[in-house]
Amino acid sequence: MTKAVRARYTLEFKQDAVRLVTGGQSIAAAARSLGVVEQTPFNWVKAERQGKLKGADSKVVSAEQMENSRLRAELARVKMERDILGKATAYFR
Repeated sequence: MTKAVRARYTLEFKQDAVRLVTGGQSIAAAARSLGVVEQTPFNWVKAERQGKLKGADSKVVSAEQMENSRLRAELARVKMERDILGKATAYFR
């Protein structure tokens, strides 16, 4: 079995996620749009309120890697929607 690699995010990425949540978007919606689990932006918002929000210090995540992560999450969502629509179409025939 392989060991899971922990994702590391830049301070700017975390601040953007916090801005989404404080701007009125729900934590769940922000997590889906960023491609992370719900607990992650919740922790970032909590750390921001306490003044302890920090970015990744060793392994810097490039903009391309963040974009890839976001696109993978969006692709998974779109595939799920496609499958649901396919099942609904078959049901109503």
